[in-house]
Amino acid sequence: MRIIVPIKQVPETKAVKLDETTGTVIRQGVETIVNPLDLYAVEAALTLKSRCGGSITAVTMGPPQAAKALKEVLSMGVDDAVLISDRAFAGSDTWATGTILARAIRTLGHFDLILCGERATDGDTGQVGPELAAALGLPAATYVSAIGRLADNQAVVTRLLERGREELLLDLPALLTVVKEIGEPRLPTLNGKLRAKAAAIPVLNQQQLQLPEEYIGLKGSPTRVVRIFRPPLTRRCTLLRAGDSKQLNRHVAALRQFLQTRELI
Repeated sequence: MRIIVPIKQVPETKAVKLDETTGTVIRQGVETIVNPLDLYAVEAALTLKSRCGGSITAVTMGPPQAAKALKEVLSMGVDDAVLISDRAFAGSDTWATGTILARAIRTLGHFDLILCGERATDGDTGQVGPELAAALGLPAATYVSAIGRLADNQAVVTRLLERGREELLLDLPALLTVVKEIGEPRLPTLNGKLRAKAAAIPVLNQQQLQLPEEYIGLKGSPTRVVRIFRPPLTRRCTLLRAGDSKQLNRHVAALRQFLQTRELI
């Protein structure tokens, strides 16, 4: 079984900033990490590999320094990794990103399963996984909390819903986005770190992928951040002080009336 795991290098959660002119995330000069939710997809892939055998390939799209994220998952036990990098891809929204990832994954050849994290902590949309499935023409299941039987080119998966769970049967190849319940990500090993340090990361660029310009980057992004602003924080409060039980009773009655007029009680 060959498993593809798309991951993303994101700014440290406290360091996420947006360019107010372009509406895109500022990535230069900020500390970056592997998207924490993608690590659950890596763990799911490693668990499946131990069950069924095969190999795991991690892919990421980003600037050259995104190779650091790939080396981190290599140190966890992923077999190989591919970086998708070109200035022409800068500014891609989720739709353009899905298009680019789909073309890159097609160039990698046969695969049985694509495992994605639930969402990225910088964009927080949860759109790339389903859009990638649409671009590749794959059946997809989101919010997968468990992967059961894999046989006869089919997979049984459990989805986590707001009011319970749902079991699905999917034909393979398929794409799954997983949630934290899939399994706690393992730590890298010393041997894994040494192997990752020595690993050469191949790069796929626009010259190799040959995507139409109108499908990539800002030009190929049908969604844009139109405006960035901080909502004003305006609060009017009344401080009630009670010096005795009579004042306390009056204040309690006033509070009750206040809540009733706003239909809060």
